[in-house]
Amino acid sequence: MKIEVLTLFPEMFDGVFGQSIIAKARERGLVHIHLHNFRDFSTSKHGTVDDYPYGGGGGMVLQVEPIYLALQHLFGGEPMFAEWLKCERENRRPRVILTTPQGERFDQAKAQELSREDHLIFICGHYEGYDERIREHLVTDELSLGDFVLTGGEIAAMAMIDSIVRLRKGVLGNDQSALTDSFYNGLLEYPQYTRPASFHGWEVPPVLLSGHHQHIEAWRKKQSLLRTYLRRPDLLAGRKLSEEEQNILDEIKNAFIVKLNATK
Repeated sequence: MKIEVLTLFPEMFDGVFGQSIIAKARERGLVHIHLHNFRDFSTSKHGTVDDYPYGGGGGMVLQVEPIYLALQHLFGGEPMFAEWLKCERENRRPRVILTTPQGERFDQAKAQELSREDHLIFICGHYEGYDERIREHLVTDELSLGDFVLTGGEIAAMAMIDSIVRLRKGVLGNDQSALTDSFYNGLLEYPQYTRPASFHGWEVPPVLLSGHHQHIEAWRKKQSLLRTYLRRPDLLAGRKLSEEEQNILDEIKNAFIVKLNATK
């Protein structure tokens, strides 16, 4: 997988991408991450990449030209970039992602989708916003971490890239690990425990020590549904449950009703 990032602050990525799982994936050639300072593509003698907004208003706006020229360079020149621009946006490869609070909410499903791509380009903005022509013509996706505003797109890009890369085959020590992550199947992950089995009187649930794999699997499925029901019921509203899951959820709800009635 090849990931390229257009940013004014490439040094911000050193700590995140030079450590832990991402660093090991890069060392093993599973992912290639390249950082590009788009100030290098400014046509101003002062390296300017922003300007005052037409129509007035506070803040500065990122100019379209440096981003256009930077992307053109990444595509290997004007002819190949021109061909990419002609394609319908949903069919363009590689995908060019704009990190923006106005974008689609990034989630695990989007991470899974993007992890199947071989080449991604992220654009990290600053200032008041982007020249709208960047959105209209130069990107395929606009993604947001949530309903809040950061000082720049670097932190959002780091989080998204980390989430995407860990889903690539071979990146995690065990490829099955990602299959039990929260949100992977639309539910929150079940509780996890490790040694010691008892600590200050806090005990590991006996079923996890039983060695009975079917009972353990049933416990984990119930705990996953219980945790989702208590913490993120919105996830259940948007998910089609299997008959088994629906029966477990009904059992959980009935138990809460009984408990509530007992306190009256």
